[in-house]
Amino acid sequence: MNVDQAVLRDEMAIHFLEEEWAQGLRLNDEWANSLTHGIGFILSLIGFFFLIAVPLENGDYWKLLNFTIYGSSLVLLYLASTLYHFFKKPHLKKLFRKVDHCAIYLLIAGSYTPFTMIPLHGFWGWLLFGLVWGMACLGVIFKAFFIHRFKKISTWIYLGMGWLVIIAIEPLINSVSQEGLYWLFAGGLSYSCGVIFYALDKKRFFHAIWHLFVMGGSLCHYLAIMFHL
Repeated sequence: MNVDQAVLRDEMAIHFLEEEWAQGLRLNDEWANSLTHGIGFILSLIGFFFLIAVPLENGDYWKLLNFTIYGSSLVLLYLASTLYHFFKKPHLKKLFRKVDHCAIYLLIAGSYTPFTMIPLHGFWGWLLFGLVWGMACLGVIFKAFFIHRFKKISTWIYLGMGWLVIIAIEPLINSVSQEGLYWLFAGGLSYSCGVIFYALDKKRFFHAIWHLFVMGGSLCHYLAIMFHL
């Protein structure tokens, strides 16, 4: 074996080891991603049953309907995210990535629903309800066809939808308790701060950190809806 062949063999071996190492890091990241939102799925499922128990027992079917929409969107988001990060087969990963991204729009609209239909209702309630669900439907269609494109635009749309509530801030202040408002805006801040890690999720474990901020935001909104609506 001449010197050139030996050098080539060593370079190929190094390249192979680098690829194996990089693949191992990606797998570790995906395990962290699926674990964080797997825990979120279990908690959201348990929380869903507690959420609907009181209005069901009291016979408050309007509140039950709105809580069910919110709870279902929460469970769907965490389930879709968990499955997307769990599966390794390309066709399954592609499918659940679409569902995962569509579920983000549905969770935003689902989180608005109890606030717009219970304390607000009337003009501002229906206006916000129509706007966020209209944007969510367009977002779902958009993601179904352009899942690999326009990530930055999608991120800004998520943020814009989340903070659209400020157009009805005065009637919201007049209809929701102060503590409920604290939880509502704390949730919005948690989601918004997490977007920083979502935008930089090529860095190791940043996507899992984004998941933790999502879980924090979900918890805040859950508490606002459960105890203050």
